Amino acid sequence: MIFDKAKCTVMKAAYLPPALVARLDETFTLHDWDVLSPAERERLAPEVRVLAVNGESVVTDDFIAAFPNLELIADFGVGYDGIDVAAAGRRGVAVTNTPGVLTDDVADLAFGLLLATARQIVDAQRFVERGDWAKAGYMWTKKVSGGRLGIAGMGRIGQAVARRAAGFDMEIAYTDQQPVDGCPYCYLPDLASLAAASDFLIVCVNGGDKTRGMVNATVLEALGSDGVLVNIARGTVVDEAALVAAIEAGTIAGAGLDVFEHEPAVPAALQGRPNVVVTPHMASATHATRKAMGDLVFDNIAAHFAGEPLKTPVKPY
Repeated sequence: MIFDKAKCTVMKAAYLPPALVARLDETFTLHDWDVLSPAERERLAPEVRVLAVNGESVVTDDFIAAFPNLELIADFGVGYDGIDVAAAGRRGVAVTNTPGVLTDDVADLAFGLLLATARQIVDAQRFVERGDWAKAGYMWTKKVSGGRLGIAGMGRIGQAVARRAAGFDMEIAYTDQQPVDGCPYCYLPDLASLAAASDFLIVCVNGGDKTRGMVNATVLEALGSDGVLVNIARGTVVDEAALVAAIEAGTIAGAGLDVFEHEPAVPAALQGRPNVVVTPHMASATHATRKAMGDLVFDNIAAHFAGEPLKTPVKPY
């Protein structure tokens, strides 16, 4: 499909993979908000029909209003809690994201963090590298197979985590806004009840105000001193101060964390511990998945400019 570049202006307002940037630049008129002067931003803003951002972007009502002819916000990421979707909707601006293509990678890392935390794999490597194995064997760790797994959020990723857990003969339960049709696992109505019934709790919910701080001190106390928390959702979902306190007090057994409340800052209290594994928000960061995400962003923008239905619209928008 060939587009009239002069009529198809995209503003890149966040980091995007170089291959996606090159493709957008080749096909449409592409500008980079971060390198433009204030005068250039003001001059070009009326030409912008599409805003390209990523899952960590903060797109406020005021920022949306800076582009009077904006029609679409294309998000490179499944999370869109930083985008004021309601404000976009009021202004007639559509929003798309990249669900589905990253499900398996995120579920893989969730289970990897569960295993690494329970079996203390990272600290065991440090133990070997320090030469401590010559002095004694490593401490015993927590068994995973056959354990009780609680999943907070039984969407695409939660279901993918459950499929992996089934291979470990785990007893699976979940909580969500309501029971999921056709889901064979035990539904519990609230997170504290789920935590109390779990040896491992994996958080797979969306970010945003509705889930902010939902893993709080009460939930961590319910998870208990033998329980392990894994978060591959959003850092805002966990009350980080309460988590630090729970780790320091031994309220829970450990945590595997890919996301944090104030990224890229990670509390020092969560680093260098045998029972805490931290990774730099990398759950979807494989070559294959990031390419698929970029392709989906491009396809959504191309569909919009072609007057075709969007591939993955965020609803309501």
